[in-house]
Amino acid sequence: MRFGERIRELRKAKRLSLRQLAELVDVSHTYLSKVENQKLDFGEYPSEALIHKLAAELDGDENRLLLLAEKIPDDIKQMVLRSPELFHDLAKLNKKKLKAVAEFVQTMQETASK
Repeated sequence: MRFGERIRELRKAKRLSLRQLAELVDVSHTYLSKVENQKLDFGEYPSEALIHKLAAELDGDENRLLLLAEKIPDDIKQMVLRSPELFHDLAKLNKKKLKAVAEFVQTMQETASK
């Protein structure tokens, strides 16, 4: 899923119009429309500050939105810097193996939360 699509999906789930959301995050509705349609005049994504506002107003996962916007959230960046060898090894995995690792981690998280 692309960043703009996710924003539209979250906005509609909250039953907000473009104008309503734009007012909440202090941008124009035309700008927000360009964000949702991936048609920004400068760069592909809005600023991190706007992404933070959008996540808050839409009850969206801020880290996921930042990653969709090709920005690395600070907590993830710090984790990589604390364990560079681990992330180096993960980066060498092919897509199938990386998916298996992700599924294992998800299973472990579910088990731990019970």
